[in-house]
Amino acid sequence: MTDTPAPPVPPPAHRDTAADTTARATAPPPADATDTSWRRVLWAAMLGNAVEWYDNALYGILAVVMSRTFFPEGDGTAALISTYLGLILSYAIRPVGGTLMGRVADLKGHKFVLTVTISLMSVGTVAIGVLPGYSAIGIAAPVLLALCRLVQGLGASAEYTVASNFLLEHGPRNRRNYLSGWSVGSTSLGPLIASVLAYALIVTLPGESFNSWGWRVLFLLAAPLSLVTLYIRRRTTEAPEYRRVLEEARAEGTEQAPFTEAVRGHWRDMLRAIGLGAGQRVGSFMIQSYFVTALVHNGFGEDRALLAAILTYVVGAPAAVWGGRVADRYGGRRLLVWGYGVFVLFTVPTFVAIESGSFALAFVAVVVFTVLNNIVGAPLTTAYVMSFPPHVRGTAAALNYNVGTTLLGGTAPLLATWLVSLTGTEVSFGWYMALICLVSALVAAFALPKAIDEARESPAPSPGPEPAPEEK
Repeated sequence: MTDTPAPPVPPPAHRDTAADTTARATAPPPADATDTSWRRVLWAAMLGNAVEWYDNALYGILAVVMSRTFFPEGDGTAALISTYLGLILSYAIRPVGGTLMGRVADLKGHKFVLTVTISLMSVGTVAIGVLPGYSAIGIAAPVLLALCRLVQGLGASAEYTVASNFLLEHGPRNRRNYLSGWSVGSTSLGPLIASVLAYALIVTLPGESFNSWGWRVLFLLAAPLSLVTLYIRRRTTEAPEYRRVLEEARAEGTEQAPFTEAVRGHWRDMLRAIGLGAGQRVGSFMIQSYFVTALVHNGFGEDRALLAAILTYVVGAPAAVWGGRVADRYGGRRLLVWGYGVFVLFTVPTFVAIESGSFALAFVAVVVFTVLNNIVGAPLTTAYVMSFPPHVRGTAAALNYNVGTTLLGGTAPLLATWLVSLTGTEVSFGWYMALICLVSALVAAFALPKAIDEARESPAPSPGPEPAPEEK
């Protein structure tokens, strides 16, 4: 989202850059992208998000089946928890991978990193589809599964933030939250595809066939989507302003240490961004990796649980885009405070509805939960990326996003499973999430990163061409 003129050459890591940072982060860039470049950059970012979340959604949707395939028979709860540990493992590598990938993005450019991320994610996802199960190779099966998750997590570690950065640097600054809404909305595209395909196979294949080999087809189908994304990304270019920053730094031999400067100079902004996004991170992982399991365990059946999941992804994308429009018009702070405030009140009733025995009630609760979760997503994405100056943005954004996602989002399904086994009720996790959303609401009210509403509070250049999806 930066329509900004080229910022000054990045200073050495050891210099005090407070004044520089403010100027660089707020200077308005020109909106000089063509319609063709807009369309290409949007699809490059959105399809990459789809690939990332396709794998995550599949892993959550198929958690029960995979626990039977890759772990020994016996204790079903232990096997399911072990399967969710694979989800956490892929996120545990993200802060490290995101720091490395973000640093490369700051030094080498976004296009290069986005080519690497889509390749790694594809390899990790497709490989799961061909792994032998526990009955064939014993303990090697869960070990190899964990390795695949590590590869996928390494690729995904900087995917969302670098892709969002790439998108925002090509777009008009007065529509940052709107563009972020498309980025958030695209994360529903992968899960939607995964849910529809999984549902189609479950209802057409006999249960034994789906459990033995049918589920593998879903992981293999990531390959064509990844190839299309890779093709589009190879035809994109860096934003002119960002390209100039890279060229000037190389020409003058400026010392660059984006990680050191991000940690030393911007740790407060990173903590604020983590706290701000905490509630939405937990909510996203409940939608994509736990609700299907919870609905199945409460007796609604895999087919109806998947139908509920499909609708959450259908409503999630427009909710995110609408939230971006609202944030640009009325302010991110107002949207976040009100959105999180409602979320605090709604989390416990959601889990009560799941346990109610009424599929209609559970269905409506999960869908409303998804709408609330996605409405606040656009200003959060803006905060993840735009709270930092351009020369450390890749590193700082990837670090704050991945630390928050790993510690709060990635652990949510495992924590929910553990709390249910301990208390015997889904509602116990609802209270935990209500507390997390309250923390995010307080950060929004009293410590909101300035970048969210920055474009509304200062003059903006001409808006430039409209994003391609709006033309549809």
